[in-house]
Amino acid sequence: MLKIAIQMDPIEHVDVDADTTFDLALEAHSRGHEIWVYPPARLQLCGARVSARAQRIEAIARKQGAHVRLSAPALVDLRAYDVVLIRQDPPFDMSYITAAQILERLQPGVMVINDPRGVRDAPEKLYVTEFEDLTPPTLITSDMDAVKAFRQEHGDIILKPLYGNGGAGVFRMAPEDGNFNALVELFAEAFREPIIAQKYLAAVSGGDKRIILLDGEAVGAINRVPAQGEYRSNMHVGGRAEAVEMSARDQEICDRIGPALSKRGLILAGIDVIGDFLTEINVTSPTGIQEVRRFGGADISALFWDWVEGRREDA
Repeated sequence: MLKIAIQMDPIEHVDVDADTTFDLALEAHSRGHEIWVYPPARLQLCGARVSARAQRIEAIARKQGAHVRLSAPALVDLRAYDVVLIRQDPPFDMSYITAAQILERLQPGVMVINDPRGVRDAPEKLYVTEFEDLTPPTLITSDMDAVKAFRQEHGDIILKPLYGNGGAGVFRMAPEDGNFNALVELFAEAFREPIIAQKYLAAVSGGDKRIILLDGEAVGAINRVPAQGEYRSNMHVGGRAEAVEMSARDQEICDRIGPALSKRGLILAGIDVIGDFLTEINVTSPTGIQEVRRFGGADISALFWDWVEGRREDA
């Protein structure tokens, strides 16, 4: 039996038919593992001791609204755990980075997934630029003159915040769109961090493929199709999941980035592919495993815990 702690957003509020972290917890519980959950705000570093005010999962079931029963909160020493999962949602901000820095103190005695150093050093929309030949033309900057020049060069572009998630704050700027200057001014005022300008990929109308990788190997994929009149395929904004087969190009992309993910300890990752291009590498709390299984793909939660259990036995 493993003793597992999951750093996550409140489990009481998750969608049991969509949430990846819930699915991982449900599978671990079915195997008899002891599971505790806590939000990142309850993480503590006192001297060398890393602890959290956590609650044990006493019962868990796929029944929305009555899906989990938790113990009373207790202060626990995370060094006493076998595995800690980092699974809270973005934004990837200083709070996220600080939590990763604290959890790094648990290593090597505790298996922390994904590796906190890897998470900290691989911001999702920035890390992808290390694979320039796989990605569409992309600019990351706070220089709004550079953004204007990028639009002049590429015409139809996407603007989005560097550390956004779920499709929030993503805008398409077609060549004839007269709101460009106003939007650039708004971004400059709203974000201290750089923004991303990226060439618009018309292939997104056919879907944005989410591919899940486990220790660098592709284990499942789904297609996320934008709603009518939308260019964002995120499920949060009405995207529709559908079954999909991986193409030769998808496998080529996975073969290229898989070893780099594995080397960084980014064990559970999700990449986004539009047409022939890699657009994001999600390492903070990648989602999509329930949809993969729902459309006849692998049970990735089971594969994940098989991997963890095997590594703990070898340790």
